[in-house]
Amino acid sequence: MTARVLVVDDILANVKLLEARLSAEYFEVLTAHNGREALQVLGAERIDVVLLDVMMPGMDGFEVCRRIKADPRTMHLPVVMITALDQPTDKIQGLRVGADDFLAKPVDDIGLITRVRNLARLKALNDEMLLRMASGAEIGLVPGAGPDLGKAEAGARILLVEDQERAVQRVVAALTRMHTVDQTTEPREALARLGEGACDLLIVSLSLVGADGLRLCSQVRSLERLRHLPIMVVAEPTDEQRLLRALDMGVNDYLIRPIDRHELIARVRTQIRRKRHSDFLRNSLSASLELAVMDALTGLFNRRYLETHAKALTEKASRTGSPLSVLVVDIDHFKSVNDTYGHAAGDSVLREFAQRLRRNTRGVDLVCRMGGEEFIIVMPDTPLWRARQVAERLLSCIAAEPFRVSAATQVPVTASVGLAALEIPGEGMDALFGRADRALYAAKREGRNRVVANAA
Repeated sequence: MTARVLVVDDILANVKLLEARLSAEYFEVLTAHNGREALQVLGAERIDVVLLDVMMPGMDGFEVCRRIKADPRTMHLPVVMITALDQPTDKIQGLRVGADDFLAKPVDDIGLITRVRNLARLKALNDEMLLRMASGAEIGLVPGAGPDLGKAEAGARILLVEDQERAVQRVVAALTRMHTVDQTTEPREALARLGEGACDLLIVSLSLVGADGLRLCSQVRSLERLRHLPIMVVAEPTDEQRLLRALDMGVNDYLIRPIDRHELIARVRTQIRRKRHSDFLRNSLSASLELAVMDALTGLFNRRYLETHAKALTEKASRTGSPLSVLVVDIDHFKSVNDTYGHAAGDSVLREFAQRLRRNTRGVDLVCRMGGEEFIIVMPDTPLWRARQVAERLLSCIAAEPFRVSAATQVPVTASVGLAALEIPGEGMDALFGRADRALYAAKREGRNRVVANAA
């Protein structure tokens, strides 16, 4: 994902180095050379992550971080403090003023990109949660405020997979004051425990004796019920290749041995916050809105919620210049399903169709049933080319396996997709949906079971 990163450092060479590294990974970089300038930028620009040097003349990084976290407009903004290797006290003070993460000088490329991506995802989830809460409040269904995010970091259940006794003792001693830590040395037992009950974070050693920590991470990521579970790995300083493979398969964060207590606490804190926010987004809001804005048959949002929330998403995308795409999805020849198999079978197809849509979209995507066999997906921060990839994957998922409507009956189903992206300055929601709808009709005319994009 892309994000806007503010780099704050009084030394120009440090700013240029971080700017070059981040720009190479397609992040948009803004810069400031002192604390006051940084606060001015935050007041005028949309920022996703702040990289903040500790040692600056005048207002140091700790005071800048304290002010960021004290301001209601920026209190949810992730802040990464850049510290010296020989100053562990910096991390302690950084935690006290609300820092979300740390980077040690000289800044490691893997650590830099991983931390920024991780915290940018957290920010995106939090922004989406607040936007959806605002939409709910606007139609009088839920209070405008979200949960107390300051309490979203304690009381977690953590599973540690580690066979080095000293490392186990260090992790348990650091985390048990705020969390419950379970420990095992066996990946198979870890999977069994994860299946038995709730877990907020999995920490896996990549240097297990006689076992493969990477394989455990892969197995966890492949299970539907665990796909939102954050995973942190512990790696040796020389194990860069295995670490890169872990990050590629979806591991959220990592620690390098020897484990620093304060760094461990900070990284665990970030992952717990991210999971709690994500859980709230998926569960609490859904429960609050269910009766009024959920489609009773499919469990998706209905037209009423779409009209309110999609408007907010469109206005936000126009204001910030971020991409936004809309998919209009229609089941092909659905009337014949009802006529041939009955309306009960048609309802079964609609329910399963909705489940396949949800399995192949992100938590921040807005998936709605417009009525009948027509569905709409609004995808924030998604350009047209990426939305087309998602649409093609959806059609493959739908056509790959027949829909079971009874113990003895399976129905083959295909769908057509019309696609449009917000590319015209000031374009409203109705115009955007209209272009996507015209693309859907073109897909129908061209033979169905295909994606057609309206590129404005």
